[in-house]
Parts: sequence; structure tokens; C-alpha cells
Amino acid sequence: MRIDQQPAYVLHARAYRETSLLLECLTRDHGRVGLVARGVRRERARLARAELEPFLPLALSWSARGELGTLVGAEAAGAPQRLVGDALLAGLYLNELVVRLVARQDAHPELFGAYALALGRLAGGEPLAWTLRRFERDLLDALGYGLQLACEAESDAPLRPDADYVYLPEYGPLPWRGQPGPRVRGADLLALDADVAPDAEGLAALRRLMRAVIAAHLGGGELRAWRVLGEALRRR
Repeated sequence: MRIDQQPAYVLHARAYRETSLLLECLTRDHGRVGLVARGVRRERARLARAELEPFLPLALSWSARGELGTLVGAEAAGAPQRLVGDALLAGLYLNELVVRLVARQDAHPELFGAYALALGRLAGGEPLAWTLRRFERDLLDALGYGLQLACEAESDAPLRPDADYVYLPEYGPLPWRGQPGPRVRGADLLALDADVAPDAEGLAALRRLMRAVIAAHLGGGELRAWRVLGEALRRR
């Protein structure tokens, strides 16, 4: 099968054999794909390695016979999103999140759009924490793991903005009565549902909630980016 001029981003690249790269890419119509870029580490490669950097909108062409495809063409399809400092760390977190949670060859066009939008927000200097929470919400929704943000899990009663809830990844929000789990205000869940940024306390609670939900979908695992971001914050 041959795929031509597919909108894509490179999420991760690592050395493969002596002269090649193994790429993980997010594509618009084919989801996450693994591609071998043969010979791109040679001095006079047909495809320039610089065209396979993260955060650069690309049009990729490849041939595929199994799970791994062979890259046959790569063209820039826009200006790269220039991320520096904390925004760069946040962008690398987005990439790791997609690689770990999105299955290969599982198309999610809406996720591709959400990813591109998140990169633009990071490059544009929008608040990092709120940008990440929005992308996490949209990613989970695209994968069929959407959060319950408007009603209680057991009773289906509307969430009360002034009430506290515990969010259980396997159920949703329940009235908080001292039980373990991420505690969050109803107002903050409703804000995430309405796409309106909460205050700093609410953003911190949503970060803990998202980490618990994502860890549950990773089978209790962690992301390397969580440690990197945490260390960067502690150094300040």
C-alpha cells in the first residue's frame, strides 16, 4: 500500500541500524504510524534529516506492507512551531502522551487537529498548564475515554460548582467524603467542560486528576515527561 502526501508530525525518532531512523508519526488519516527512514543519517541522504524534526508540519509519503512502513518522501507543509524552555518540555510531553496512548493505525482526525492546535498555543505563549489540560481532555475524548465533567457518576445529578468531588478514573466524579483519589471542585470540572480556564487552584487539581486518569489508562505506568517537568519546576 502506498500513502502519498499525508499531513503528519514526527513525534519521536531514534537511530535504526547504521544509517536510518525509526520514526513515530502522528498522521491525519492513518493515526500513529511507525516508519523507517532509510539512509537519512548519511552525509548525502536523499531525504534530509532536518525535514524530520518534531513540531514541523509535514506531508509524508510511505509504502507499507506490515506494521512498519518505509518513508519515501517528506516535505515541509508549514513553518515549524518554535518551542523553547517550558513550552519545549510541554511539547515533548504531548509527543510522549500520544506515543504511549494512541495505537498504531488507529485514525483520529480530530486528535490530529487538537495536537496541531496545542502546538500553536504553546508556540504562541498561551498558559502552559491550561493548554496541556485542554489537550489531555481532547485526547481522551478522541480515544473513547472521555471524562465525565457535568454530572455525578452514580446519580447523574448535575455537578454543583460549590461541592467537592473525588474523580475515580473507572467511574467519574463522586461526592467527596474523605475517600482516596484526586479531589476537585465541581466548578473546576465544569470549567474544563466549558473550555474556560479555572483559577490556579483549579488548574492544580485538574493536573492531579489528569495524571490519575492517564496513569490508569497506562496500566498504572508513568510518563518520563512527568518527571522531567516536575524537576524543571522544582529547580525554580
